[in-house]
Amino acid sequence: MSETRVDAEPSRADPAQEHGTHPRPPAAHVVHRGPGPLDRAGLRWLRVDGLGLAVGVAFGSLAMTPSLIPRDWFVQGLATGLSAAVGYGVGTVLWFLMRRTRVGIRLFARARARVPARVRLAAWPILLVAAAVVVLVMLVAGAQWQRDIALLVGIEPPTLLGYARAVPLGVLVAAAPIAVVRLVRHADHLLVRGLRRYAHLPRRIAGAVAVVLLAMVIAAVVNQIVLRGTLTVVDQAFSGVNDETYPGFDRPTSPTRSGSPASLVPWETLGKEGRRFVAAGRDAATLAAAGGRPAVEPVRAYVGLETATEPQARADLAVRELEREGAFSRPVVAVVTTTGTGWVDDPVADSLEALYAGDSAIVATQYSYLPSWLSFLFDGPRAEEAGRLLIDAVHARIQAIPPGVPRPRMIVFGESLGSQGSEGAFSSLADVRANTDGVLWVGPPNSNRLWSQIVTRRDPGSPEVLPTYSDGLVVRFAGGPSTAAVAQNPSTPWIAPHVLYLQHPSDPVVWWSPDLLWERPDWLVEPRGSDVVGAMSWYPVITFWQVSIDLVNAVNVPPGHGHVYTDEILDGWVAVAAPPGWTAADTARVRQALAG
Repeated sequence: MSETRVDAEPSRADPAQEHGTHPRPPAAHVVHRGPGPLDRAGLRWLRVDGLGLAVGVAFGSLAMTPSLIPRDWFVQGLATGLSAAVGYGVGTVLWFLMRRTRVGIRLFARARARVPARVRLAAWPILLVAAAVVVLVMLVAGAQWQRDIALLVGIEPPTLLGYARAVPLGVLVAAAPIAVVRLVRHADHLLVRGLRRYAHLPRRIAGAVAVVLLAMVIAAVVNQIVLRGTLTVVDQAFSGVNDETYPGFDRPTSPTRSGSPASLVPWETLGKEGRRFVAAGRDAATLAAAGGRPAVEPVRAYVGLETATEPQARADLAVRELEREGAFSRPVVAVVTTTGTGWVDDPVADSLEALYAGDSAIVATQYSYLPSWLSFLFDGPRAEEAGRLLIDAVHARIQAIPPGVPRPRMIVFGESLGSQGSEGAFSSLADVRANTDGVLWVGPPNSNRLWSQIVTRRDPGSPEVLPTYSDGLVVRFAGGPSTAAVAQNPSTPWIAPHVLYLQHPSDPVVWWSPDLLWERPDWLVEPRGSDVVGAMSWYPVITFWQVSIDLVNAVNVPPGHGHVYTDEILDGWVAVAAPPGWTAADTARVRQALAG
C-alpha cells in the first residue's frame, strides 16, 4: 500500500525566531499512509499479513522437503498448501500478540522511529520478491528430492515441469482455510455491530457475546452437518460397495469354505472382501507342488458384518463354522484380524496354505466396511474388540479339545490396523507366548500399545526402524530383504513360539503419530532407513502433515517399500509357522510354485 510524505508547516510564526532566540530545527517529516490498491471496499479481503505471509511461505517451502513416500505434483500441492495455511495462521497470531503487548508496542515504536520511510515502503516488494525466490529454489530442490526418492523405491521420477504444478495448487489449498477464517471474522464484526446497535450492549460485552454465539453456531454446523452428514454419506457409500461382488469370484461349492451350500454363513452376508476371500485360493496342483505332497482342500472360514449384528455373535459363529469345516483336526489354525473393509491379502492365505499343501485353516471376521485409511482413523476400538473376541473364542475351543487328542497350532496374523486388533487380545509378550503358537504382525501402526512398548525398550544401539529386543530371544523385527534371514539375524537363540513384526523404514503407517507435531522421533535422529533419503529431517508441524499425507499414498509404491509387504509374507510365515523339519530348499520350492 502507498504512503505519502507531507511537510508539517507551523500555523503561526515561530516565537523563537520572532524574539531572535536560537532557531528551532526544521519540523520533522510526518509520514501518512494513504489508501493502497487493496484498500478499496471490494478488494480488502485480498490483503495479507506480512508476518503471516513470511511464516506461511517458510512452512510451505519446508513441506517440499523429502518425506517417506514419493509424491506427484498433486500430493505435493496438498502438503504444501496445508502447511502454508498453518504457517500463515501462526504468523498472524504472533503479529496480533506482538502488537498488543507493551513490549511489542515499544519495539514497533522504536523501529518506526529508526527505520526510514523509504525502507518501510520497500518492505512489501522485498518480501514478495524474497517469497518468490524461496518458492522457486525449494521447487527445484523438491523436484530433485522426489527424483531421489523415486529412484530409491524403483519408480519413474517426476519431471521439473510436471512437478511445478504443485505451486499453484498449493496456493489454492492454502487460500481455502484462510478464506473461511476471514468469513468467520467478518461475521463476527457484523454480529458485534448488530448487538451494539439493536441490543445497546457495550463494545466489550458485545464482542464476548458474539464470540460465544459464533462458537455455538460453528460447533453445531460442524457436528450436525459436517461430521454427521459426511459420516452418513461415507457410511452409505461404502455399505453399498460392501454389497458388491468382485467379477469372477463365484460362490464356492466346497464344504470347507464359508458361503458354500453347506455353510452356516450365507454367501450374501459375507461382504465384498469376504466373498473374495472364500472364493479365492490356489488350485490343488499348485498346493501340491508347493508342499511337496498331495494337496488337501484348505479351510477358509469367514463371518461378515451383516451375518450377525454383535461382535461376540460373529466370533461364536466363526468357531462353529470352523468346527463344521473340520478345522480343529488340521495341523494349524490361523486367526486373522482383517483391515478396514474385511480384506485379507491374497499372499497371507496363499503362502500359509502352500506351506502345508492346503492342510490348514484360516478364520477371519469383518468389523467394518470403511476403506483402510478411514478405518485407521476411526475403527481402532472396533478392530481391537473384533480381534480379542475372535482370538479368545478360537483359543478356548482349542483348549477344550480332550487330552491325548492332537491339537492344532494356533497362530495369529494381523496387518496394518489388523495388527492393532489382534494385539489388543494380549496384555503382554508373556500373554502372547502363553496363548499362541506364533504371531506375525505386519505394518503395525505407531499407536499399537505392545509394539510401542517393545520398540521403546529396544536394546541399546539398535535403531528404531529395525530394533533388537532382548537379543531377539522372543520377538524379532524384519522388513524387506532382511525378512528371509530373520531367524539367523541376530545369531542368538529365538525360542518358540516366535513373534515377528514386519515393518519398512518408509512405511508411514508405522511412523505416523500426533507426537510428530512437536517431538523429533528417534527414526529421524538415527541414520535413515534403507529406503528413506538422508535429506529427510524433522520440522515441527511440517513433518506431521507430510507423514499424514504419506498415509494416503502408502500403497502406491512397489513391494518392499511403504505399506506393501506382499513379497515378505511367505518368509514371515516360514519364520513363525513353518512345518517341522522345514528347510531353505522347501521355501524355494514354495516360492517357485506360487510364482508359476
